[in-house]
Amino acid sequence: MIHPTPLLAAAGGTTLTGLDWLAIVLYFGVLLTVAWTAITKEKDTAADYFLAGRNLSWWIIGASIFASNIGSEHIVGLAGSGAKDGVALAHYELHAWCLLVLAWVFVPFYARSLVFTMPEFLEKRFCTKSRYVLSISSLLTFIVSKIAVGIFAGGVVFGTLLPELSLNLGAVHLDSFWIGSIAVIILTGLYTMLGGMRAVAYNDAVQVIVLICGSALLTIYGLVKLGGWQELKTICGSDMFNLWKPLVPAGQVATWAPVKEMDAAGNVVKQAWYFNGNFPWLGMAICAPVIGLWYWCTDQYIVQRALGAPNEKVARQGSIFAAFLKLFPVYLFIIPGLICYALAKSGKIPALTEAFNQPNGSQGAFPLLVQHLLPPGLRGIVVAGLLSALMGSLAGVFNACSTLFTVDIYQKLRPMASQHEIVRMGRIATAVMIAIAMAWIPVVKGAHGLYNYLQSIQSYLAPPIFVVFFFGVFWKRLNAAGCLWAMIIGFIVGVFRMLVDTPCTLNPDFHYPDGSFFWIVNNINFQYFSILITIISALVMVIFSYLTPPPDEAQIKGLTFATASAEDKARTRDSWGRNEVLASLAILACILFAYIYFRG
Repeated sequence: MIHPTPLLAAAGGTTLTGLDWLAIVLYFGVLLTVAWTAITKEKDTAADYFLAGRNLSWWIIGASIFASNIGSEHIVGLAGSGAKDGVALAHYELHAWCLLVLAWVFVPFYARSLVFTMPEFLEKRFCTKSRYVLSISSLLTFIVSKIAVGIFAGGVVFGTLLPELSLNLGAVHLDSFWIGSIAVIILTGLYTMLGGMRAVAYNDAVQVIVLICGSALLTIYGLVKLGGWQELKTICGSDMFNLWKPLVPAGQVATWAPVKEMDAAGNVVKQAWYFNGNFPWLGMAICAPVIGLWYWCTDQYIVQRALGAPNEKVARQGSIFAAFLKLFPVYLFIIPGLICYALAKSGKIPALTEAFNQPNGSQGAFPLLVQHLLPPGLRGIVVAGLLSALMGSLAGVFNACSTLFTVDIYQKLRPMASQHEIVRMGRIATAVMIAIAMAWIPVVKGAHGLYNYLQSIQSYLAPPIFVVFFFGVFWKRLNAAGCLWAMIIGFIVGVFRMLVDTPCTLNPDFHYPDGSFFWIVNNINFQYFSILITIISALVMVIFSYLTPPPDEAQIKGLTFATASAEDKARTRDSWGRNEVLASLAILACILFAYIYFRG
């Protein structure tokens, strides 16, 4: 998921030594070898290109899900948030339990239906029109959010590490941002286009190893330099180790009650539900799980890996393994941010103290630690980890976009197309995504406040999808009319809010007149507005379903809990054993431990 912390370059460039470059070159050598191996194994069929022949092992599935989620902006953004706000954003990372919902609730339905895409499942459960609506909205979301984030991350990482890099092509001058963005898009796009899902998943497995090892080294070196975990807690104080403290701007209080804005004397000057602040508790408690369940259980970008499993058992095991990996960011990305803050505050690394005295200096916590803490060689490993995170998330969105377009749109228009033609169209679709990404670079580089806009996109577009999927499998009476109108009306409300927000996002000096309708819409906290969209979508789905005839029992057989046959239930029960249950309970215990431990 996109997190609400911008990716900013650290002050000053990182000097890479020969050992660092050797580590990076070796990493890319391994990556190319793995990609080539995957390409040579590929068969000219849609199942092989889009779902790796439905033959991925559980650990590949889990690693690929995790790698798709973790991008460079995720790593650096979480570290910056840790340096500024402490462990507050760990709420999002502790949504690992959502992957257990995928494993235990949705995997059986996806496995039984043998679908390629999430819109295809929606068609089986409801109707063809709902498939088209979800396909088109998903493609637009991927292009505007995930591809944009990947481009921005690639450019900033290169700008941070090699700020002096430039290239003159006649009248065209490319700085390090442009070179990095173009290089990452082309390299990632090529192996995705040629190798399909198998190349993406295999490379993700390598990238996860490098990513976790590199970040772990940074955490260990930081704690050693600081003097240990207890020293970290002492310097940071209880507030930064408090998961129960709402994230709100200075001078404001967010509770279950309406948000209160305070003056310097502590008096309430405004009390309202509309307020464009950060993360009040009501939003965190309701909106965040909705977005998490949409992302981990119904988003093509993530679920496509589970669809590549040979059977229900492997898909479940892979999802559980991904949930385990999802616990790592709290300790490998957020904690380094706290370490950087503590090192800066203690003065043990003067350069960090100087950087933190600059405006938004804390946001560069991760690259600052890489620059000033790690020795040559290890620095190269961590840089390789940043690049691997970026490429993994970008490869995932390229693959998901090509699958959605080819399977849900092209194949529906050309039902007699051969397997070879479908695979060829998948490659063409990937190439088109690369071209769109290239064309998007000026927009990304020139926009102001892009990350605030991007992290809200999910909150505006996810609720109707969450509603139709979750209500659809739990409530058999809901029908195609209810699903279709819930998505249409929900998306209209979400896009309306996005359009209202856009002028303020692109131009910080733009403001709606105080008290006007657009001002109120723009100033409703994005999480509160997301809750509103969820309620509207749910009401529309239920009302339209009960105003129209119930769905055909034969059509929805096996696609809801109520219509699953005894054979389906027995097959699902036989697909899991004690190990899966114990692993899931252990993950839940780790999440509970984190909430108990980080209580300030």
